[in-house]
Amino acid sequence: MLSPMIDVEFTTVVNGDIEIEVATLGSGPLVVFVHGWPELWYSWRHQMTHLAGRGFRAAAMNVRGYGGSSNPTEVERYTMREITGDVAAVVDALGNGEPAIVIGHDWGAPIAWNTARLHPDRVRAVMGMSVPYLPIGPTSSLEIFRQLYADKFFYQLYFQQPGVAEAELGADHGRSLRMIYHGASGAAAGSAGLSGDKPADAKLLDGMVDPGLPLAHLTAEELDVYVAAYERSGWHGPINRYRAQDLDAADIGHLDDDGVLTQPAAFVGGELDGVRHFIPGLDLFDLAPRSCGDWRGTTIVPGAGHWVQQEQPDATNAAIDDFLDSL
Repeated sequence: MLSPMIDVEFTTVVNGDIEIEVATLGSGPLVVFVHGWPELWYSWRHQMTHLAGRGFRAAAMNVRGYGGSSNPTEVERYTMREITGDVAAVVDALGNGEPAIVIGHDWGAPIAWNTARLHPDRVRAVMGMSVPYLPIGPTSSLEIFRQLYADKFFYQLYFQQPGVAEAELGADHGRSLRMIYHGASGAAAGSAGLSGDKPADAKLLDGMVDPGLPLAHLTAEELDVYVAAYERSGWHGPINRYRAQDLDAADIGHLDDDGVLTQPAAFVGGELDGVRHFIPGLDLFDLAPRSCGDWRGTTIVPGAGHWVQQEQPDATNAAIDDFLDSL
């Protein structure tokens, strides 16, 4: 396993009044990595070293609200249109005038997919991990979850009341991260505590296990990198992305395009990822190719949970290699 820090160079990309902190490694064609919740640029450390060794420039953003990037308080600053604009700004700043390959995980996957949709001239090819591409429509995902989980707990609905989740998770950053990272990992066989298995009025961490350290995919020193970042930024920015989904439906959901991506596209998911079952009776991973016009393949990584690129870095890197070699 890698040491806690890798020899990256940090740069700041400006998009209007937003500053985006970007870790870069290597030189060559640009690959932009977009992390999810509750993560950090550091989630891509295994992929950055691998692709830098292959002759690419790996650039992993701290999404706005995370780490050293700008951290506004208003929910409307976390819409998909705003954040995809940050990705486009990173490509403009680091891409030497060429479009980039964009790879995202968890919330970073919809951000990557929608950057390909909203800024097609900035994206040469796109890969998502753990969350397939589902074009944003006029009905918000939150409205769908409100119906599906009317009498049950669902973490995205829990996040809607300002300050509640921030207080719970911020009470002990290390404990919160340990429990979330373990609960959604292959070691815990999926999304324990995130959906459906406790009362609607429960808190996020209720019923989750604190596994101690090390985790199956993180050492104590590696977890410290995340803890230090959340101590700096807090939780409101990361959680505001969930709160912005109704705004996305009102905006992007009414575009007059068909939502189909034209760039080469691929998907990687963990076999034991609980996201697969967020809609009862449906495997969301089966939908991955549906709205992509140039599909290059789906890779399901055996034994991996939600944090696929950290839990199984070699298998994930091999899937990325296959995708890049297909371009």
